[in-house]
Formats: sequence, structure tokens, C-alpha cells
Amino acid sequence: MSTPEITVTSLMGRFSINKQLDNHNVTLGILEQYYHVDEYVSNRSLYFQTVENQPQRLIGPNTDEYGFYGYNTSAEYFNGIENKLAVYANDTWKVSDKLNIKAGLMLRHHLIDGDFTRTPRSEGFTLAEAELTDIDESYFHVAGNLNANYNITKNFGVLGNFLYTEENGRLENFSTAIDPSVVKSRSPLAGLGVFWNTDYFSLVSQATYLTKNNYLTRYNLVNPADNTESQQTSVFYNIQTLGWTTDMMISPFKGFNLHYLITLQDPVYKDFTFNAFGENYDYSDKTVLEISNVLMEIDPSYTYKDWRVWASFRYFSKQYANINNALYFAPRWENFGGVNYKYNDHISFGATVVNFLNQTGAKGTINGAELINDASQFYGSVLSGSYIRPFTVQLSASFNFKKPEL
Repeated sequence: MSTPEITVTSLMGRFSINKQLDNHNVTLGILEQYYHVDEYVSNRSLYFQTVENQPQRLIGPNTDEYGFYGYNTSAEYFNGIENKLAVYANDTWKVSDKLNIKAGLMLRHHLIDGDFTRTPRSEGFTLAEAELTDIDESYFHVAGNLNANYNITKNFGVLGNFLYTEENGRLENFSTAIDPSVVKSRSPLAGLGVFWNTDYFSLVSQATYLTKNNYLTRYNLVNPADNTESQQTSVFYNIQTLGWTTDMMISPFKGFNLHYLITLQDPVYKDFTFNAFGENYDYSDKTVLEISNVLMEIDPSYTYKDWRVWASFRYFSKQYANINNALYFAPRWENFGGVNYKYNDHISFGATVVNFLNQTGAKGTINGAELINDASQFYGSVLSGSYIRPFTVQLSASFNFKKPEL
């Protein structure tokens, strides 16, 4: 991918006023965001390479003398402005000594004005052969939030929150020859939980529901009956998540802290249907790619005078590697640890050890496996992905120069 120098102009500003009115703390404001890009272009070419240390490009009958092919078959272009003008209001209301409510509302006008091209991208495509199409889109968005917490006792209480946002397309969505979907995407989130605070213990536990519509993903599908046949497919779908998170901090004695966080969640696809190679596929209710159903963080630390010793352990349950959930990466732990020393107000030192337990693990997706039901054909194969960091030691020194107080 090659993107030449492009002029981008952006301007952002906010004006707000705040007033305390009895037991209300009210804020009113205006938010302006302006963005202009002058003919964004991205040139693309493809190549094959060997799978080894220091990989080499492969030259074949369908490539040039350097191993490249498919010049600009996926080139991008868009041009124009994007402007968002919003008014908002927030209110923090102390109803009583036990009940607090926070509420907010935002109304936003979103304008997109410019041009793009629907001309199909073929080998050797350039803008000289492109027919430009105007972009003239205007949207109105509503967003709001409501948070409340109520103390049943001095240390124990309940809390609830609701968040709602709306979004349509953005200028960059018009970068390809395919008209983007500008259907309004709505994201309601609702949560209900409890909190408990003491001198040695703090806990928040909450159940959350979240859904969002109009996701778009483009797949390069491989025919499971004939792996020499491929097809590009665009799929619009929704995602729904039901989760439960518990976050606690324990401080049993001076200097020691233990942070523990666990999340149980079930993110699934909704309305996920498409046609490929003459077959209809429905992956609704399948677990979302690369997302664990169980997440944990365990973070102990101890501070003594100018020294701090800490560790962090993170757990990820299995993550699916293809959209029909036939392939997955095994659960994994990631771990970090370190020592920090504050020499004085200006100088401090640190040592961090990554993966000191020498854990192994991987994450990612397996391209070409979207329609595969039998995972055994991938056993023993060399695949690309992201792997956790190996054992690493990092040393640091920080120097802080403060201006003397007058």
C-alpha cells in the first residue's frame, strides 16, 4: 500500500457553561468538529512470499519482475469535508444523601460533502479513467446517558446505567467502488449492579446488555468443495452481548493491594446471513471472532517506602478463529511483573519482565477458513497469527524536571 502526501485540515472546538443550581450541577455546551481531506488516494499491489525467517518475494508467471501483481485492484479514493455540530447538556443531581443521578443528552448534525468513484477497480486502475460521483449526506443523531447509584447502607448500594448512541456513515466509508451502507447504527447499553466499599475492600459487580446493528465485514471466501475457487462477499450483521463483570480491590494491610477483575460475556452475531458458491449460510448466534467468553485480571502489588513490586496476570478463554466457530485458539495466560524505585522527586527507575512464566499462546483469524466445518484439515499446517510476547526484560529510567515554585 502506498499513500502519497495528502493535505488534511481539521478544526475542533468546544464552548460550555457550568452552573450550580441548588442540588443540580448543570453544564450546557456546543461541540464543533470539522475535517477536510484533499483527494485521499491509496495505491495497492499484491505479492506472494516464502514462509521463513527473512521471507523473500516470489516471482511467477502472473507477477512482474519484482514479484508484484494486481496493481490497484483494491485502490481507494475519496475527497471532501465532514462536519459535526452538536449541542449537549449534562446534569449531576444529588437527590438526597443516598441517591445520586447523572443524566446527559446530545443532539448532533453530521454533514458529509465531497466525491468518490464507483468505477470498478481493475488491473492498472488510475483516477484518469474514473468517473466521480458526488457525496451529499446529512444525518441527525441523538445520544444520551443516565446513571444512578443508591446507598442502601453506608457502604453498600445498587447502581444502574443506560447509554444510547447513534451513527451513520463517515467520509472514509466511501473509499471503494461499492456504495457504503449508511443505515443508522444504534447502540443501546444497559447495566444493573451493586457496589460495596469498606476500608479494606472495594467491589463493583454489574450485569450489562449491549447490542449494535449494521456492522460490515468483507470476506475473501474459499469454496470448501474446491479450494481453488474464491469469492469476495460483503456481509451486514448485528452483534449482541450479555455480560457480567466483577471488579474488586483488596487492601488487607498497609502497602499491599490486590486487584481482581473477571468478566463473563456472550457476544454473538445476529442476522448474519449471506450467499456464497450457490449456498445460503446463516451464522446467527455464533460467537464473535477473537472474543473470549471469560476474561480475568489478577494484579497484586506491594509498596514499601520508595519501592514498589508488582505483577499482572491476564487470562483469556478460547477464541474462535473462523465465523462458524469450527476453529479456535486455545485459552492462554499472559503475565507481567516489575520493580519500581523512586530515588527522589526527580529520578526514578524501573525494571519490567514480560512473560516471566514463559507462557505460549496465539490469537487471530484463519483466512480462507470461513466456511470450513472440519478443523482437521488445518492440523499441522503453517498459519499466520499474533502470538504473545516472549520472555523480555525492560529497564527504564525517568527524569522529571519541575519548575521551582515561586
